[in-house]
Amino acid sequence: MTPIPSPRGRKRARLEIIPLIDIVFFLLATFVMVSLSMVKNRGIAVNLPAAATGAAQEQAHATTLSLRADGQLFWDKQPIDAAQLEPALRQLLAEQGDPRIFINGDTKAEFGQAVAVLDTVRKLGISKVAIQTQPGATPPPAP
Repeated sequence: MTPIPSPRGRKRARLEIIPLIDIVFFLLATFVMVSLSMVKNRGIAVNLPAAATGAAQEQAHATTLSLRADGQLFWDKQPIDAAQLEPALRQLLAEQGDPRIFINGDTKAEFGQAVAVLDTVRKLGISKVAIQTQPGATPPPAP
């Protein structure tokens, strides 16, 4: 017995490529948006003080010195002792010639320690120093 042929003929399965292209473009756009929004933060997460006059600066190829509220000092997320700061800055100055330093500190960090870090940086002749703040209005001065 031979099978009876179908009057419609034999249909082959089709692979629809247009929805596949839509998915690939969506994934590509998502990847690009996520990668562009990623900012390399080299400092420790601290509660930065607000400043209305702060201006954004490029942080590429810069060293970040972070000062936490408990007084702990960090060099690009690595804990560093205050006594080790000057030799580390001298080595950075010898390697880079004209380094860029960003100092960020917690709102509750001791002001004297922040000034000591800034003084150490400037004493070695490093002139490209910035203090990081978050955008916002400055609080009114205390009476």
